[in-house]
Amino acid sequence: MYSHVSGTGMYLPERALTNNELAKIVNTSDEWIRTRTGIEVRHIAAENEATSHLAEKAAYSALEASGLGPKDIDMVVVGTCTPDLILPNVACLLQERMGMTGIAFSVEAACSGFIYALTIADQFIRLGQAKCALVVGAETMSRLLDWGDRETCVLFGDGAGAVILEAAENPGILFSDLGADGKHRDLLCADAGVSSLKVGETAKLHMKGNEVFKVAVRTLEAMVDKVLLENGLEQGQIDWFVPHQANVRIIEATAKRLGLPMERVILTIKEHGNTSAASIPMALDTAVRDGRIKRGDLLLMEAFGAGFTWGSCLLRY
Repeated sequence: MYSHVSGTGMYLPERALTNNELAKIVNTSDEWIRTRTGIEVRHIAAENEATSHLAEKAAYSALEASGLGPKDIDMVVVGTCTPDLILPNVACLLQERMGMTGIAFSVEAACSGFIYALTIADQFIRLGQAKCALVVGAETMSRLLDWGDRETCVLFGDGAGAVILEAAENPGILFSDLGADGKHRDLLCADAGVSSLKVGETAKLHMKGNEVFKVAVRTLEAMVDKVLLENGLEQGQIDWFVPHQANVRIIEATAKRLGLPMERVILTIKEHGNTSAASIPMALDTAVRDGRIKRGDLLLMEAFGAGFTWGSCLLRY
């Protein structure tokens, strides 16, 4: 038994924060942000919106696209590093709110969270332990930001993306590869938690951007080489590259390694910013709904995030 994607969905909060608005509160400019990141606007969750609320709206959109209902879902996996609560996990909150039953848990792998969650759901379906999984990447990254820190506050936004993964006789997910290296933990972190010495403090995101950039490019290029080699593919044979939307320069470097022109790369960073685990499913849904990605197309999804964690997924849509 294999799995395939039968529907996609996404949700963006209404509040759009432009570069020019950010320039009024931190030492930056629209040109500085655009030339270094490719971002022009990001969306910010309302005060009454938590990660589970964003995930719910993306999930209903994906269900509608698949022609299924909540009762058809027997597994929920959510990739997020900004949960509503310490416990219960976001997947359980989502399951209860939508009236679903079955397996439900969240995965915390930062920007790689969706790829981790999708890979796990695929394995459950292959083993026969689930038939229809809702896989979500959802984040409220704005809650972690120090709005005086130009290194981070210009990059991140909020949002959610979702896919429905169903059992199928023919494989949709052809290959996946996950990895991590904890020795880089201090280069990108939010340094507060329940059991740490900083318990009770408000967590804020910290990043050493240049160092993260160097490791990300090197790691993503190595992932590309592995995907092509292990699947007998040549450069240029991927129909669409759907990357994590972190930085346009990182994406351009990875596309070059794939032998793909930027016209075959799904870019949403301009309108969404970096939405961490939500960025890949949001980009996927955008391209499916505007008609670029069609049934039968071969996609490569790749992500790199805090931990460091990384993951790739080769998918026949």
